[in-house]
Amino acid sequence: MGHAFQHTIIDILIRFNRMLGKSVLWQPGTDHAGIATQLVVENNLQKKGITKNKIGRDKLIDEIWKWKEQSGDAIIKQTQRIGSSADWERNRFTMDEELSDAVSKVFIKLYEDKIIYKGKRLVNWDIKLKTAISDLEVTNVEKSGLLYFIDYDVEGQEKGITVATTRPETLFGDTAICVHPMDKRYKSLINKSAFVPLINRKIPIIGDKSVDKEFGTGCVKITPAHDFNDYKTGKTHNLKSINIMNEDGTLNEEVHKNFIGINIHESRELIVNELKKQNKINQIKNYQITLPIAERSGVIVEPFLTDQWFMKMKDLAKPAMQVVEDATIKFVPNNWSKTYLNWLNNIDDWCISRQIWWGHRIPVWYDSKKNIYVGTDESEIRTKYNIDPKLKLKQETDVLDTWFSSALWPFTTLGWPKKSKELELYYPTNVLVTGFDIIFFWVARMVIMGLKFMKNIPFKTVYIHGLVRDSEGKKMSKSLGNIIDPIDIIDGINLKDLTKKRTESLINEKQKINIIKKTKEEFPDGIPSYGADALRFCFCALASTGRDINFDLKRIEGYRNFCNKLWNASRYVFMTTNNITYENKINFESLTIFDKWIIILIDELITKYKKHCSNYRFDLMASSLYNFIWNEYCDWYLEISKSDDRHSPEILIYTLKILLKLCHPIIPYITEEIWSEIVTRKFTNNKILMNSKFPPQQKIFKDEKILKTVTIVKEIINIIRKTRSDLNIHPKTNLEIYMKVNDESKKNIISENSHIIKNLAKLEDIVWDYNNRIIDSCITQSLPNIKIFIPVKKHINIEEEKNRLNKIINDLSNYLKKVNTKLDNKEFIEKAPSNIIQENLQKKENLIKDIESKKELLKNLSD
Repeated sequence: MGHAFQHTIIDILIRFNRMLGKSVLWQPGTDHAGIATQLVVENNLQKKGITKNKIGRDKLIDEIWKWKEQSGDAIIKQTQRIGSSADWERNRFTMDEELSDAVSKVFIKLYEDKIIYKGKRLVNWDIKLKTAISDLEVTNVEKSGLLYFIDYDVEGQEKGITVATTRPETLFGDTAICVHPMDKRYKSLINKSAFVPLINRKIPIIGDKSVDKEFGTGCVKITPAHDFNDYKTGKTHNLKSINIMNEDGTLNEEVHKNFIGINIHESRELIVNELKKQNKINQIKNYQITLPIAERSGVIVEPFLTDQWFMKMKDLAKPAMQVVEDATIKFVPNNWSKTYLNWLNNIDDWCISRQIWWGHRIPVWYDSKKNIYVGTDESEIRTKYNIDPKLKLKQETDVLDTWFSSALWPFTTLGWPKKSKELELYYPTNVLVTGFDIIFFWVARMVIMGLKFMKNIPFKTVYIHGLVRDSEGKKMSKSLGNIIDPIDIIDGINLKDLTKKRTESLINEKQKINIIKKTKEEFPDGIPSYGADALRFCFCALASTGRDINFDLKRIEGYRNFCNKLWNASRYVFMTTNNITYENKINFESLTIFDKWIIILIDELITKYKKHCSNYRFDLMASSLYNFIWNEYCDWYLEISKSDDRHSPEILIYTLKILLKLCHPIIPYITEEIWSEIVTRKFTNNKILMNSKFPPQQKIFKDEKILKTVTIVKEIINIIRKTRSDLNIHPKTNLEIYMKVNDESKKNIISENSHIIKNLAKLEDIVWDYNNRIIDSCITQSLPNIKIFIPVKKHINIEEEKNRLNKIINDLSNYLKKVNTKLDNKEFIEKAPSNIIQENLQKKENLIKDIESKKELLKNLSD
């Protein structure tokens, strides 16, 4: 759903700017998603009893390519089904040969510039995937845990020192005990030595201001190879780093012999039991802990000391910050620029190597002495470094982080390092549409790489959209069983297939049962087919400034109805203009007031539309179109045209063409289909709507007389219709009304347009002459200088209607109390999103008006 939402927004921008006559490029493509892809393929192979080590690197990569062809095509087809008008001939994949060559060139250049280096560092280690992962791929989860108080013996003293830790299993890697230098309890112990329990290793007691005197006992164990804070402390005090873990998460030979080979997480209980036996556990307390979880594999992440490739970022970050600070690159909404700048301001060197097989293999070779040679291939390296042919070289087995190649996307997809026409024309591009969750992963790194290699920014505007959540605001995930496939919304899906889709990859049976139950409750008949246009319109309407979207299928029904409304409107226009020749030349002077009125309104609509699209307010763009076409165009203008023989049929074609062009960026399928009929009837020379020009504004003088006339006619019709509705008088019951008008100009307007008022309000007649006896049988409704007497009392049972109105007033008043209670609640006002507060304020205003209206009607009946 997230991709479908994002691609809809991108496509609206592309189609809009294409119609403005601009040269547009939507560069489609996918990245190779290194860790995620390899994990999926490995899991599929494991179901067949095959491991990656069994088949080897080359065969695993072959399997991944096969899987990619299936899944990659599915992603592209899904994107196309939503109506994305990208340049599909230019579709790119980060592992394409040309892009892979560019990745190697970038790595070599950065290495030669001493920006890329190899070093031993503490990294986030995924023990399931056996690879380093970035901080951004780790989710911190709060849970209940334990705090262990462990006694360490102190050299030359009977009394030892007690250390508080949440990770007793890492004590074999301890290289110091640390206290605050100003803590009077332990000041005398600084520079003395303690002994690690179970293995009796001698370690120093040191002082460092980073220690929190209030935590635990005020004494902490320092394990530089297995804790990021301890690693920094270890560097400051020149402590040794002792790694106690193998790549697969088992304990190595640095631990007590009884625990070698045991998984580090499983070893905790065993080690604590041994400490208890030796009376080294002082106490154990309940404690809230934070667990780092790998987003891809779901395992607990371990800090791990290992050789990795890094990219220096601090110097590269400075110009990337500058271009946002001086607004060369703008974020929409602007508040995301603070997030971007804050991250770059605190940036660390980027660990760019991954210990997997799928991805861009690092272009580095080693000899037997571990000397490093960097180049595009072994042959080039041997020439470049003048290496003896007899000397054996071995290529680095690590691959680059997927985001390394993705960071080059804006220019490598346009032909870089070649100086192509596309690169000259489209770099830098105008807009990047993306989610806030990859500002660090992708946006910042694209800016950094663009400035480094192109000496220019990669884009001018970054539009940040929210996440698509379910109707209750929960994140969509397989484990929650609330994922909806956009194709199922477009084509529809029965309950059986939907349930299977939501549960087939789940292992937990309890989870499956809950998801099946929830799916049956939410979609008892499955999901009906809504079509791509309704889904796109829904996405557009929900795309407010950076807010997350709570997606509810009920919303789509309204937009499917809108598409039907537009379709029926076009059928009426074609039926009405069957026998005319349309020359696309309109004599505006000869038009009726209502024809001029609709053109004035369309001019205003075009102004709003262009403003909203240019400001990335897709929600306002959608609502302005929806309200205008549904209300002003269909419910008023087309209905008036049916009653007015004076109107010009050419205006029906003219206005329909404009509205199709305005709707096209949002709902391309139905508008293109209707346009094909316009082409068939030779009402246009533009055979494809997508390539037609955006409608110009006629800039007709905004005549107040026209607006006044239409307003009066609409108000009279509305007040009569509302009276009918409020009193349950059937719409087909023809009424005779009496009118008294104290303004001659208004009387003339009503007289000139009486045929329209009679037809749309279902009236037999409008009578100007009447007596008091007639008025006594009427309901009186008022407008400025106009009194309308509607003889309804003969059509209703007055007492029944009074009782019914009293009940309605009572129900509305109770509902108003609930809304007021909510709005008077300080907690609600402080915590609720602004749009929800606004909705409730609007509800309150509408309820007050409705109650007053019903009371006035009740008073009328009682007189």
